[in-house]
Amino acid sequence: MTAIFNKFRLGLVPIYLLLAILTASVTLVSCSKDDALEIQNDFPFEVNVMPVSKDVANGQTVEIRVTIQRTGNYSNAQHFLRYFQFDGQGTLRYYDETPYLPNDLYPLRTEQFRLYYTSTSAVSQSFDVWISDSFGNEKQLSFQFDSSD
Repeated sequence: MTAIFNKFRLGLVPIYLLLAILTASVTLVSCSKDDALEIQNDFPFEVNVMPVSKDVANGQTVEIRVTIQRTGNYSNAQHFLRYFQFDGQGTLRYYDETPYLPNDLYPLRTEQFRLYYTSTSAVSQSFDVWISDSFGNEKQLSFQFDSSD
């Protein structure tokens, strides 16, 4: 009886060896470096602006309400603002802070805020506001006001 059992056990050695090779192959293939975990931290965003008046008089201030809507929520994302005025003259400011200088980059503290544009000329005025994030995504907002003087 023992002889039959020893003969049977020797017949299983190739099967054990084949299972060990198969297990090792599956383990090595499933751990390849090509399947690296991708972590997304670059989330595009949209910018919504409430409607603003089309006319402005010299010395008049127009309120611009802006909301940044992100497609994802990455806690280290920062947003920035810069503006360029190419027709007329005026100042743009964030709430009651000092007016922005054209082409300078300013950090935005919140995703919902108000800008105030004050006209200092009696001609049509237009300017662009660029909102960007720390990942290089940008959105352009264009504003044009006709003189009501």
